[in-house]
Amino acid sequence: MVRLKERFSLFFNNRWLVFVAAMWIQSFAGIGYLFGSISPIIKSSLNYNQRQIARLGVAKDLGDSVGFLAGTLSEILPLWAALLVGAVQNFIGYGWVWLIVTGRSPTLPLWVMCLLIFIGTNGETYFNTAALVSGVQNFPKSRGPVVGILKGFAGLGGAIMTQIYALIHSPDHASLIFMIAVGPAMVAIALMFIIRPVGGHRQVRPSDGFSFSLIYSICLILASYLMGVMLVQDLVDVSHTVTTIFTGILFVLLLIPVVIPISLTFSQETRVPSEEALLSESQKQDPGVSGHDQEIIFSEVEDEKPKDVDLLPALERQKRIAQLQAKLAQAAAEGAVRVKRRRTPHRGEDFTLMQALIKADFWIIFFSLLFGSGSGLTVIDNLGQMSQSLGYDNTHVFVSMISIWNFLGRVGGGYFSEIIVRDHAYPRHAAMAVAQVVMAFGHFFFAMGWPGAMYIGTLLVGLGYGAHWAIVPAAASELFGLKNFGALYNFLTIANPAGSLVFSGVIASSIYDSEAEKQAQQRHPSQWNGVSFLSSFLAVDEPLKCEGAICFFYTSLILCGFCIVASILSMILVYRTKTVYTSLYGKSRT
Repeated sequence: MVRLKERFSLFFNNRWLVFVAAMWIQSFAGIGYLFGSISPIIKSSLNYNQRQIARLGVAKDLGDSVGFLAGTLSEILPLWAALLVGAVQNFIGYGWVWLIVTGRSPTLPLWVMCLLIFIGTNGETYFNTAALVSGVQNFPKSRGPVVGILKGFAGLGGAIMTQIYALIHSPDHASLIFMIAVGPAMVAIALMFIIRPVGGHRQVRPSDGFSFSLIYSICLILASYLMGVMLVQDLVDVSHTVTTIFTGILFVLLLIPVVIPISLTFSQETRVPSEEALLSESQKQDPGVSGHDQEIIFSEVEDEKPKDVDLLPALERQKRIAQLQAKLAQAAAEGAVRVKRRRTPHRGEDFTLMQALIKADFWIIFFSLLFGSGSGLTVIDNLGQMSQSLGYDNTHVFVSMISIWNFLGRVGGGYFSEIIVRDHAYPRHAAMAVAQVVMAFGHFFFAMGWPGAMYIGTLLVGLGYGAHWAIVPAAASELFGLKNFGALYNFLTIANPAGSLVFSGVIASSIYDSEAEKQAQQRHPSQWNGVSFLSSFLAVDEPLKCEGAICFFYTSLILCGFCIVASILSMILVYRTKTVYTSLYGKSRT
């Protein structure tokens, strides 16, 4: 019995269990990606026009990205408390929206609806923060894969919840809003006491590589399965029994990863965490230097190295920097030099948010994210109207598709960017630049409106947008440290709604309504004589509807240009941070 209790304690404190639980929470946390599915319901039920729907979309984006409070609470309260706050917000916000849409509650002004959408979606920031903070702290040496997988499951949440909605088989489309209000809150409350730091740096095992490979395999199988199920349900009228079987298999695939912590806990090789503590190489070689001094020595290298070192070939540069770092460490241990205490940290050390805000690198990341992810979020928010304008009736298909591609983009972005930094000691944002060029091609396909362009554009934009949310958090933790990661990450996410506010709330909606007005004038010229655009905007009883590729032609071309600008900013950051990544990862290659 005592042995069983020890095993259960090890299982409960296993970092892989925390990681798997975080994956499950993230699987239901991507509620923002379902806005494209619920916006037509809200639009028809409340007689909104496209500009009003765009305002709700901006409120959703603000709620999804403004995580100051979530980041602050994650540093003050235990993570389970942050998850509880997020669950309450999610339930109240979307629950009230559901009551209004179904007529169970009186209709409220638009600004109140925006506030409810903001509150409900803001609960997602608590889920994301708790999952990512526990992930990067438990897996400090595998930030790219961990962030990519966790953010990937958040992106896949739209497809998962759409499949569950298909199982419910309700003729009332507003029931999707009810499911958004209840589902994520239930999952977060059920798992909130598992999500926490458990000293993951002491649980490093040789089998970790295999465990990550297994997780990646499950990710690919899950994405392929959801894509296949979605296509079958779109092309064939399947029975409710078949849908039930499809959904059951989906839940089995989601449960498979728990095999990893179970096998690690109950295998014969299991050891107590204290026996698995590993010292870094520098600690083994220089026991006289404290951990705090070692972090400061890294910044001393930046000051002491000759200026011509950065011009040397990569291998030679790494060798010279390593030699200088070793000399500084030895001198500090012998007391020959005193390590200077700096008021402001250097790249790679722990920054506070205020310290990061005065760094050019931080703002380059922010604006690159604003242009890149902001353009992708504009597509996600308007996907329902984009597909309808091109003659597609089932908008849920494209919402599910972009959710799946978003998922693969996040998983792939984390995987390939990790190869770049681990194998080549090259800045992670090189992968970001590639992803933003891919998005630019996707927006171009949307603009052209060719047959099948919706499918290709959804693929390219989904992959590129997803890659942003695997690369940016990992890069921010590398350049600005882990200590205040929650606050730094949640500030950077403001770029998402900031981009959407301009791209969707101003550009896309204005162009859409303008084209819809022109088409209405052509269909009913006698009714539009002397009617100004302003009066047509205020007339919400008959929502404007645009048809054809022209509805989003100019918007897509503008977004394509912004993605190219974002790619240029990413390459500027690559140039500025080459030496940092050489210092951080160069030793692992030698």
